[in-house]
Amino acid sequence: MPAYQEHKITEASFAQIDREIGPHSFTPAEYAVVRRIIHTTADFEFTQLVKFSHDPFTAAYTAFTTAPILVTDVSMVAAGIATVGQKTWKPQINIAVKQPGCPPEQTRSAYGMRLCAMASPQAVFIVGNAPTALLALCEGIRQKKWKPALVVGVPVGFINVVESKAALAQLSVPHILVEGRKGGSAVAAAIANALMIGAWRQSSPKNNGRSDD
Repeated sequence: MPAYQEHKITEASFAQIDREIGPHSFTPAEYAVVRRIIHTTADFEFTQLVKFSHDPFTAAYTAFTTAPILVTDVSMVAAGIATVGQKTWKPQINIAVKQPGCPPEQTRSAYGMRLCAMASPQAVFIVGNAPTALLALCEGIRQKKWKPALVVGVPVGFINVVESKAALAQLSVPHILVEGRKGGSAVAAAIANALMIGAWRQSSPKNNGRSDD
C-alpha cells in the first residue's frame, strides 16, 4: 500500500494551525479531523463545535478496510472526497440527490438518502448540506431500518439544521457532528478525508509521508 503524502504547503498550513491552537485536549485522531476542518475553513471556532461520539475512528477503520461504501447527500461532498478516496481506499460513493424517481412532496436529498440507506444500510453516511437528508437518515436509524457504520452530520444553514444535528446526537451510532448552524460540504469532505487518511496510515506505519512537489 503506497504512503499517503501531504503536499508541503498543506503541511506548512498544518504547522501554522498547530501554533495558533496551542495546547488542547483532543486525541491525535480527533485533532487530525479538527485541524483538517480548520485548514479547509480558516475558522478556529470549529475547535469548540466538533463533537465525536461512540468511537467513530474505530468504526471508520473497520468500514474502510472492508469494501467501503460512502453515501453523501450532495455531489459537492462526493467531489470533495474523491481525490483522497482514490489515493487510499477507493470507496464506492453513492450520492443521495442523484437517485431517480423522487416524488414532488419530498426533497430529493431525503428521498435519495432513504434509497441509499435501504441499498447500503451499513455504509458510512456523510451529510454536509441537506438537513432533511440527515433527519431522514436518523429516522430510519431510530426505527432500526438501517445501522450505519458511521455518520458524519454537518449540514449548514438555518432551517432544520440544529434539529437534525440534535436528532443525530441522540443516537448510539458512531458519529461526528458540528454543533450549531455551521458546517457545509467542505467541512463534511474535510472530516471524511481525515478519517480515510487516518485509517490508511493506521493500516500500516509505512502509509505516511509528504509530497515535495
